[in-house]
Amino acid sequence: MKNRKLRMGMIGGGSDAFIGAIHRRAALMENGIDLVCGCFSINPEISLSSGRSYFVPDDRIYYTWEEMLEKEAALPEDKRMDFVTIVTPNRFHYAPAARALELGFNVVIDKPMTFTLEEALSLREKVKETGLTLALTHVYSGYPAVKEMKRRIAAGVIGKVRRVFVEYTQGWLSKRIELQGGNNAVWRNDPKQAGKGGCVGDIGTHAWHLVEYVTGAKVTEVCADLQRVATGRPVDDDACAFMHTDQGFTALLQATQIATGEANNIRLRVYGEEGGMEWRQMEPNILIAKWHDRPEEHIRMGNGGDFLSDFTKWNTRTPAGHPEGFIESFANIYRNFALTVRARHAGETPTEEMLDFPNVEDGVRGMQFVETMVQAGYDSEQKWHKWVEK
Repeated sequence: MKNRKLRMGMIGGGSDAFIGAIHRRAALMENGIDLVCGCFSINPEISLSSGRSYFVPDDRIYYTWEEMLEKEAALPEDKRMDFVTIVTPNRFHYAPAARALELGFNVVIDKPMTFTLEEALSLREKVKETGLTLALTHVYSGYPAVKEMKRRIAAGVIGKVRRVFVEYTQGWLSKRIELQGGNNAVWRNDPKQAGKGGCVGDIGTHAWHLVEYVTGAKVTEVCADLQRVATGRPVDDDACAFMHTDQGFTALLQATQIATGEANNIRLRVYGEEGGMEWRQMEPNILIAKWHDRPEEHIRMGNGGDFLSDFTKWNTRTPAGHPEGFIESFANIYRNFALTVRARHAGETPTEEMLDFPNVEDGVRGMQFVETMVQAGYDSEQKWHKWVEK
């Protein structure tokens, strides 16, 4: 494994899906992973046509995930896949992920990790039992500027954190487009397919993860409000929360999918005793530093900057002024995951840089976040709700 590419299988991600193409491009970007098999759709015709368009041999294109995992496990070690990436709606995450781990395959899984918190807790036990590696694609933690923010906060550059603001605004669900059918809005707004959380599970989990990732803090309790703004929508499409943390600061989270005219606008601000930092996903290669006694700084990402941390450089591919973005951030997760799998397979200890990707613990906390927000956000007379552990 150390001297060859890792072999990836894919569940979901057919030609009729959006996120599968992003995962494939990201996984293949570093030239260390090959797509060798997959069950790309529950529709056999789409799975076959998709697999062929990805140049997967017919005998490695499967029509159920069960068939795929069992047949891959029966192949010789020098041929079968090394890991599976699961890019389906989250109600289909747990069963194939759990079975893959049981059969000895490492796993990459889209967020939210599972359909329920109970499934997430069970999956964590599977990872512990098998000793295998699971990566969760909270993609925004893969941006170099976000990693630079994390490193500077940890180094005390802005002093003790006092306040965090995170906003994730979209407008694509301003109207009930799910009623038209044939789009991603259908399953995302169906609690039978997406689970309890609508907006809070889809993008709220990303916003929460950014807070915990860059500060190293853990949310301990929330005061939340969830709304179903579009008339008749069965899940939340607008969410906000105050979040207390174990570091003593309060974070304010806003996540909405009914902000008419917005595309994918993320803004993260962290303020400490000595300064503040800001990152905007629409300008992803700039980290803004703010000070009370001097002008603000705009810190550009890119190779060649001695002012950037080694962690940032590790996750950067281009010179300053040559933008990196969404797919490259996904690629950072895949690259670090793949290097970790290689190291562990060789009996080596992965470096801190290799281990810098969201894992099963982040997946569990993400589902706990959804549970806590749903518990606190609807018609609750109680102001603060403790973090739901299980």
